[in-house]
Amino acid sequence: MTYKHPRTVGDLIAALSGYDPATPLRVAAQPGYPMEHLLARVVCTPEDAESWGVRPTDPPVVWLGTGEQVGYLPAIAADALGWSA
Repeated sequence: MTYKHPRTVGDLIAALSGYDPATPLRVAAQPGYPMEHLLARVVCTPEDAESWGVRPTDPPVVWLGTGEQVGYLPAIAADALGWSA
Protein backbone atom coordinates (compact mmCIF):
# COMPACT_ATOMS: atom_id res chain seq x y z
CA MET A 1 0.00 0.00 0.00
CA THR A 2 1.34 3.43 -0.90
CA TYR A 3 -0.13 6.71 0.28
CA LYS A 4 1.47 9.85 -1.12
CA HIS A 5 1.55 13.27 0.46
CA PRO A 6 -0.47 12.98 3.67
CA ARG A 7 -1.19 16.61 4.54
CA THR A 8 -3.50 16.26 7.53
CA VAL A 9 -3.82 14.08 10.62
CA GLY A 10 -6.74 12.36 8.89
CA ASP A 11 -4.58 11.62 5.83
CA LEU A 12 -1.86 10.15 8.05
CA ILE A 13 -4.34 8.01 9.98
CA ALA A 14 -5.77 6.76 6.67
CA ALA A 15 -2.26 6.01 5.39
CA LEU A 16 -1.41 4.02 8.52
CA SER A 17 -4.76 2.22 8.85
CA GLY A 18 -3.81 -0.50 6.34
CA TYR A 19 -0.84 -1.67 8.41
CA ASP A 20 -0.58 -3.87 11.50
CA PRO A 21 -0.54 -1.55 14.54
CA ALA A 22 2.44 -3.50 15.94
CA THR A 23 4.62 -2.64 12.92
CA PRO A 24 7.71 -0.58 13.91
CA LEU A 25 7.59 3.09 12.90
CA ARG A 26 10.55 4.98 11.42
CA VAL A 27 11.15 8.31 9.71
CA ALA A 28 13.21 8.34 6.52
CA ALA A 29 15.22 11.50 5.81
CA GLN A 30 17.74 12.91 3.36
CA PRO A 31 17.03 11.27 -0.02
CA GLY A 32 20.62 11.86 -1.21
CA TYR A 33 22.12 10.24 1.90
CA PRO A 34 19.16 8.26 3.26
CA MET A 35 19.04 7.64 6.99
CA GLU A 36 16.36 6.20 9.25
CA HIS A 37 15.30 7.69 12.56
CA LEU A 38 12.95 6.73 15.34
CA LEU A 39 9.96 8.98 15.89
CA ALA A 40 10.59 10.92 19.09
CA ARG A 41 7.51 13.00 19.75
CA VAL A 42 4.16 13.99 18.40
CA VAL A 43 3.06 17.47 19.43
CA CYS A 44 0.57 20.09 18.36
CA THR A 45 1.17 23.80 18.27
CA PRO A 46 0.04 26.09 19.66
CA GLU A 47 -1.58 23.87 22.33
CA ASP A 48 1.55 21.98 23.40
CA ALA A 49 3.67 25.14 23.30
CA GLU A 50 1.56 27.04 25.82
CA SER A 51 3.50 25.59 28.73
CA TRP A 52 6.53 27.40 27.34
CA GLY A 53 4.79 30.75 27.57
CA VAL A 54 4.36 31.07 23.80
CA ARG A 55 1.19 32.93 22.88
CA PRO A 56 -1.03 30.97 20.48
CA THR A 57 -1.52 33.04 17.35
CA ASP A 58 -1.28 30.50 14.54
CA PRO A 59 -3.71 27.74 13.52
CA PRO A 60 -2.96 24.27 14.97
CA VAL A 61 -0.24 22.16 13.35
CA VAL A 62 0.75 18.62 14.42
CA TRP A 63 4.53 18.02 14.40
CA LEU A 64 6.32 14.66 14.17
CA GLY A 65 9.74 15.01 15.74
CA THR A 66 12.61 12.76 14.71
CA GLY A 67 14.47 10.91 17.41
CA GLU A 68 17.54 8.74 17.56
CA GLN A 69 19.23 7.91 14.27
CA VAL A 70 18.91 4.18 13.70
CA GLY A 71 21.27 3.89 10.75
CA TYR A 72 21.30 3.95 6.98
CA LEU A 73 17.97 3.52 5.28
CA PRO A 74 17.69 0.01 3.78
CA ALA A 75 17.86 0.01 -0.02
CA ILE A 76 14.40 -1.58 -0.25
CA ALA A 77 12.92 1.34 1.76
CA ALA A 78 14.73 3.92 -0.41
CA ASP A 79 13.30 2.14 -3.47
CA ALA A 80 9.76 2.16 -2.03
CA LEU A 81 10.11 5.91 -1.35
CA GLY A 82 11.30 6.51 -4.92
CA TRP A 83 14.76 7.60 -3.73
CA SER A 84 16.73 4.97 -5.64
CA ALA A 85 18.96 6.02 -8.48
